[in-house]
This record gives sequence, C-alpha cells and structure tokens, in this order.
Amino acid sequence: MSKKTTRREALIYHAKPQPGKIKIVPTKPYATQRDLALAYSPGVAEPCLEIAKDRENVYKYTAKGNLVAIISNGTAVLGLGNIGPEASKPVMEGKGLLFKIFADIDGMDIEVDTEDVDKFVETVKMIAPTFGGINLEDIKAPEAFEIERRLKEELDIPVMHDDQHGTAIISAAALLNALEICKKKIDNVRIVVSGAGAAAVSCTRLYKAFGARDENIVMLDSKGVIRKDRESLSKEKLEFASDRKIDTLDEAMKDADVFIGLSIADIVSPEMLLSMAKNPIVFAMANPDPEIKYDLACKTRKDIIMATGRSDHPNQVNNVLGFPFIFRGALDVRATGINEEMKMAAVKALAELTRAPVPEQVNIAYGETRLTFGKEYIIPKPFDPRLIAEIPPAVAKAAMESGIAKEPIEDWDRYREELLQRSGDDNKVVRLLHNRAKMNLKKIVFAEADDIAVLKAAQIVHEEGIAIPILLGNKEIITELMTELEFDADIQIINPNAPESDEKRTHYATRYWENRRRSGSTLYNAKSKMRERNYFGSMMVLEGDADGMISGHSRAYPRVVKPVFEVIGRATNVSRAATVHIMITKSGPLFLADTSINIDPTAEELAEIAQNTANVASTFGFKPVMALLSYANYGSSTHPNARKVKEAVRILHENNPDLIVDGEIQTDFALNKELLQSQFPFSKLAGKKVNTLIFPNLESANITYKLLKELNGADSIGPIMVGLRKSVHILQLGASVDEMVNMTAVAAIDAQEREKRKKARSGK
Repeated sequence: MSKKTTRREALIYHAKPQPGKIKIVPTKPYATQRDLALAYSPGVAEPCLEIAKDRENVYKYTAKGNLVAIISNGTAVLGLGNIGPEASKPVMEGKGLLFKIFADIDGMDIEVDTEDVDKFVETVKMIAPTFGGINLEDIKAPEAFEIERRLKEELDIPVMHDDQHGTAIISAAALLNALEICKKKIDNVRIVVSGAGAAAVSCTRLYKAFGARDENIVMLDSKGVIRKDRESLSKEKLEFASDRKIDTLDEAMKDADVFIGLSIADIVSPEMLLSMAKNPIVFAMANPDPEIKYDLACKTRKDIIMATGRSDHPNQVNNVLGFPFIFRGALDVRATGINEEMKMAAVKALAELTRAPVPEQVNIAYGETRLTFGKEYIIPKPFDPRLIAEIPPAVAKAAMESGIAKEPIEDWDRYREELLQRSGDDNKVVRLLHNRAKMNLKKIVFAEADDIAVLKAAQIVHEEGIAIPILLGNKEIITELMTELEFDADIQIINPNAPESDEKRTHYATRYWENRRRSGSTLYNAKSKMRERNYFGSMMVLEGDADGMISGHSRAYPRVVKPVFEVIGRATNVSRAATVHIMITKSGPLFLADTSINIDPTAEELAEIAQNTANVASTFGFKPVMALLSYANYGSSTHPNARKVKEAVRILHENNPDLIVDGEIQTDFALNKELLQSQFPFSKLAGKKVNTLIFPNLESANITYKLLKELNGADSIGPIMVGLRKSVHILQLGASVDEMVNMTAVAAIDAQEREKRKKARSGK
C-alpha cells in the first residue's frame, strides 16, 4: 500500500463531506412551534425544576445516562507520543465513533490543554455533571495513574483509563484461555512483562487479581529489568520490582511461561523464544509492529500460543472488545464507578464467550470454516454479535453485587433483548463484507476502468486488499488516470480492441459462438461482440481468466444485462435470475428482492426469488426471516395480485418447511413486531425480527429501495445478482465509489462461495 495514497485518503476521509467523524442529532420532534416550546422555553422549565428537587432526575429527563466524555491531553497518543490536545482530537472523535457503533453510547470528546495533574483533575471534576461516565484516553504515565485514582475517588460516575484497563481486560481473558489450553495454573507460571507504562502496570495488576504471584513476575522498562535495588523507582515500578539478580530480557525469558509485550517492535529474538518453557504464551502487543513478528514466532516455536494487537493475525488483543461493553453495563445500572469486580467480570465473560460455539456469521466474516476454542482462537473476534448481549450484563451484575449500582436490573431477559436492539453487530455488514473478501483474494474485472470513479474504486479495492482488479478499457486513458489518482501499482490492464488482445478475443469469440450458434449467432457476429467490454469481460469470467466482474456504472442496466445473460446464463435449475439489495438501516440490514429484473413474476417465480434471496442472507451470515409483501394481509383480498403472493408462500411452506417465511402481509405489519403479534399471532413471523422482504413486482421493490436510500439515508449494497452461473454483478447507473467497492467485495465473496461448492462436489 502506498504511504502517500494512505495519507491522502486519511485526510480526505476526515475532511469530507464535512470535517470530523461525529455530530449531534436531535432525539425529539422539533417541527412545530409546540415542539420547540416543549424543547426549550417555557416547557424546559418543568424538567429543570424536577432535577432541582432531586438531582437523580437528571438521568430521567436528560441524555446524561448515555453520554460518556472521552478526555485526553494528547500526551501519549498511540504511536505518535505527546502531540498535544488539538492533534489528539481525531483519535478521540474516533473513540466516540467506536462507542456508538459497538454499544450505542454517545461519546463526546474533550481535549484538555494541560499536563498539570491538579488542573486536569479539577477540569474534569467541573464538567462531570454533564456526563454519565468518563473515559480517559492517551495520557502519559505516571500522571495517568494519579489522574485516574483521584477522579475515581472524587466522582460518583464510572471513570476508566482505557489505555490501562482495556488492554488489561482483553489480555487477561486471552491469558486465562491460553493457560487452560496449556494446562498451566496462573499461580505457577513465570511471567515476563516488557514495558512499564500505564497498560503494562494495569495488565500485571489484573493478572495478580486472578492469581499471578509477585515472585513469578519480572517487569522491564527501557533500562532493563526493574529490580528492587534500583534507585529512583516510581511507586508503580516499585510495586513490580524483582528480587532476582538479572538485568536483561534475554535472562528474564529463560524458562518463562508467559511473555507480555507492551513496549517496542522486534526486541524478542528467536533465541529468546527457544529459551522459554514448554508451550510458551507470547502476547506481543506493541503497535503497529509487535515485539516479535507473528510468522517468525510461530516458525520458531510450534508449541507457541501467540497474540498480537494486529487484525491480520489470529488472537488480536483489541480494546474494542472491552470499553464499549464495560461502559454499557456500568451506565445501564447507573454504577458509581468501575471497580475490580466489574473488570474481572468482563474478563470472565470474554473468556467464557470464546469457549462457546461461534455463530456462523462470525465464521463467515473471518473466512473460517469453523472457529473453535484453541491456540488460534483464545479471544472473541470484534465482530462477534454476542458481545453486546454478554459483556454488559456480566459487568452490570458485578456492579450490583459489589454494591455500587444505583439502578439495579430486574428482568435480565428483557435487558438482553434491549441490548440486541442497540446497534450491536447489525450495522457492521460492510466491515464483515470487506473482511471476508480479503480472506481469499479473487480476480475481479472492472469493465469500465477508463471512468475515473470506477478506477478510483479499483484503487481502493487494490490498496485495501479486497480483491485483485483487472482493468478493461483504453490503456493510455487508464494509465493517465492512474497517474492523476497516484495509483501506482502493477495492475493488469486489457484493451479488448487492441492488437495485443487479438488472440484472446478470437478465442473468446469462438467459445461464445460454440455456445450460441443454435441461437442465431454467427462467428463474425461473435468476433464483433468481443470488442465490447461487457462481452469480453463476461467471457473472461466464463473461461476462468477472472473470478468475477462488475459493470454498469456508466451504462443503463438493460444494456449491460443483455451481454451478461448471453455469455454467462442462468445457473442449473434456475428459471429466473433476480437481484437483491441489502439496505443498511438503523434497525439492521434488510434484504430486498427483486429490485432490478423481474417486472411481474408469477407465484412460482416469486417463490424461487424468495429462496435465492434467503440463500444470499445466509451467505452473509444472517438467518433469513422473510416476509412476502402485498397490499393485503392473510387473505383480506381475493384480487389476483394478492392471491399470487399467497400462492408463493404456500409453495415455499411446502417445499421449504424449515424456512421462516410468511405472507401475504403489509410492510408495516412485517416490520413492527408488536403490531404483528397483536393482530396476527398465528403468523410464522410473530415475535421475530424480519430481515428479508420479497416484493410482488419490480415496481414496488425498485421504488422502495430507492426511497429508503434517498429519504432515509440508508446505505445500500446491490444489486446483487442471483441465479447466474458465475459471479457477475451489474451496478446501478451512476453508482458511487463506495457502492462499487462494496459490490466488488460481494463479487469476490460470491466467487469464493462458488469455489467452495465446486470443491465440495468434487470431494476435495
């Protein structure tokens, strides 16, 4: 990946379309004069008076209970050091974004311009009434210890320095699981900790809380082993000073069972690893480069259990597994702090979650056949949808049992349901999509690569490692545009009209003619068509020279569909190809079909479209809960349009009894669980969250998805073509760069799935 391009992309991301990553959005109506009178004067006086009577009413009438301050002075920004409060703001805004998308917590970043502990503490104390919790971030040690200690003592809301405790909680869960795999006891193992900053100290304290013994711990800083006979040790370093007469990391590693790295890259050598005890546990968590490279460590010791802070290796120690869910649980019981019991509860919950069967959605997201508890899976994945429903309840219970919860939870089933209704994992479809595409790179043809928007999408696909682009078009134009975009990469560029393509074009034309000669095609006509990029690109996919293709950005849908259908054709036993759009809504993803092809399908065709759409939902890790839509509900109309949908449902029930599908049903009843339960409790959809909508005709589907996209701001992925022999997907005219990138990921995953099915059929 080009460093120059990465820098430009990062700056554009933060600057456009508006600066920053977060904004404030009203949660109450404000359209009328009455709304404004209630929101401000004179209506606002009433909640003010109620809060004046009882300060606790602030949680009832304001957003305090879901608002966390993310506070830093920018003195220890990860990988950047002391860059100051203003320069740290992008990081703090990013933390706010993570709070929101993982746990539906509103995070407000506050950058404090002081390195004086007293001033910092006093500032936070003065603004604390605004917030339900305080997340301290990127504050250098040893000041960070004192700041957190004082704020925890002097405030009655949750306070946590995530740099310390986040890494401690996640790594402790991983350590407990690693020790179980190795069949070692935490009170017996020798632990080496490289680093003596806030995270290292907090990690080691938490390990001790779980049974690690002082005499078995050796901590090192930049000067070497921290020994009791060293002068001028800070209080924190003195806490972990060793009696052992050793000075270097080499000496400390001999016969050690566990290495915890929170220091700098490449300080652990293969020789050090070889000197460790049997089944060594190595958590090399320096970022972005670990204390020893993952591949080198695994090559050196076959019996190693390895974790890093990186997402491109197994066992990533990622703080996002902790802080959103810990604060969620603390806020939901109005805890007056975050104590050791709550942190230990989070550790245990994370460790136990790793040992439980992994949802198919997680396996799909990470390109795994089956993730199971073991050496390469000792900590949950960040996209695990169970985190939101498991970690907050564990933290909340610990707060209640330790006596610091002001608002205890009584109905735990209802609480878990409420947690699942928050953002959880539903809104992470795009990230799951990209992550999965990266697991097995496929060659994807970009049929309109001399369009700058298409080329930009191909650049992102290449730089992000989503797929291997093949560019079709005029080579000179594409090369010029690549220079303009600073797209410096060795990418295959093919001009179907160029002399160098004569041999391939002739071969494709012959193969096309052989397949189509009984459908009115001539060899001369076939050769002419191969000069058109959509025919040439489709033949590349058919012949195995590429794994998939996307096209349609600059041409009307029917003009692109025709060559694709002629060359690729429908899959075996499929009578109708169709398209599916995934709409990313606030309530989670919705799969909509058919949005682009079938104008007025019959009942049989509608049932087939529904089954193929269910397969798409399953491919992306979602269990389809499907409503066949109509203007009528369950026999309320005998019009042929309603009867068609009813018949399609009957066919599906008869042929696919395990499929959760029902109809005919109106859209509001399908999407409103309470409304459906009250009026049609007999429905197969009753009590369930519908995630797949099958429309009775093209008009209704196409209009609906575009309304959702334009009026509701829902992101869309599609149209995803289903029912073809190969992975070819046709974009909507004028698709955005992001939409093209997402569709490339879809094409790559589609190709991956086809490859898997082919191998399964061949018995490989």
